Amino acid sequence: MIRIQLKRSSILKMALAGSETTTPDGHGQTFIFRSVRIAAVVALYWFVSITMVFLNNYLLDNRELDAPLFVTFYQCAVTAGLCRVMQLLSGFCPGIIDFPSVSFDLKTSREVLPLSVVFICMITFNNLCLKHVGVAFYTVGRSLTTVFNVVFSFIILKQTTSLQALMCCGIIIGGFWLGVDQEGLTGSLSWSGVFFGVLASAFVSLNAIFTKKVMPAVDGNIWRLSYYNNINASILFLPLLLIFGDLGRLVHFSLLSDLWFWTMMTLGGVFGFAIGYVTGLQIKYTSPLTHNVSGTAKACVQTIIAVVLNSSSKTLLWWTSNMLILSGSSAYTWVRGQEMKKTPPKQPEDSATEKLLDEEKKSNTAV
Repeated sequence: MIRIQLKRSSILKMALAGSETTTPDGHGQTFIFRSVRIAAVVALYWFVSITMVFLNNYLLDNRELDAPLFVTFYQCAVTAGLCRVMQLLSGFCPGIIDFPSVSFDLKTSREVLPLSVVFICMITFNNLCLKHVGVAFYTVGRSLTTVFNVVFSFIILKQTTSLQALMCCGIIIGGFWLGVDQEGLTGSLSWSGVFFGVLASAFVSLNAIFTKKVMPAVDGNIWRLSYYNNINASILFLPLLLIFGDLGRLVHFSLLSDLWFWTMMTLGGVFGFAIGYVTGLQIKYTSPLTHNVSGTAKACVQTIIAVVLNSSSKTLLWWTSNMLILSGSSAYTWVRGQEMKKTPPKQPEDSATEKLLDEEKKSNTAV
């Protein structure tokens, strides 16, 4: 009896004080400390991601300035600039800030260029979708990324998909069509927004595939890739701004010298840069599977916030479409995770779809 009581008291002590584990660097960490850290990282990811979506929706929904390409261009330029600033700060504070060297190299820029073209399409269609459908319907409008992951994995990577994963994709497609139907019944459906959302979903998947291909050009460093990608995108956007008339509309914009407008524009770029960091942080302290589940839950909360802020009244079937999409996406992530555990190590392209899932969340920088 005494031994049992001692064991119980030990368990209670571990729960309250925290069981100590050792990290790779040799420092002990309690269970409570690790739990609080994970909760803080997830909360930070949610805050940055949700804020970025609403901020970009605010900028893109400006009726005075119909220049979505310029908004996207500016945020790419800010991201590239922040990469350079972070590198300089890491030189002054190496013990506090760890950032790779990002000096510009023309050869590397050319190797990253194919990805940059896909990247431009992805962020442009992302923003156009957000502009036309708003935040509430955005989860539905951009819900087919997982489906395109499967399609492109088969066409480009020659990778087959299990029946269970295909069934999950079927649930997502069903939720998408139900959502479009219900949005149409309310009279607020934008077919152009749906079209841009489908294109954005396709290019998110292509972006993940091209990212994997060009990673060796930047020594596998995601920050160097982000630096070159955003510089290339900023340059490629310039002729597009002229062709589509965004610069002309910008000249006649009444708030061009307004400090608040430029503050919001710059904040959009800062959050675009930050989402890459917090995404990596969440994956580091949890797992790719947990990261995707967190992203799915975040999308649900994001939709609820948008509906509440807009004082919208949605039908049960409208909410059902969102739940089908989120459930199908979560189920697909779980199915692929189980399949990856059964896959023998060092098989070619064995993590392709998992990379696509991770890149889907990382690509929210474009939203």
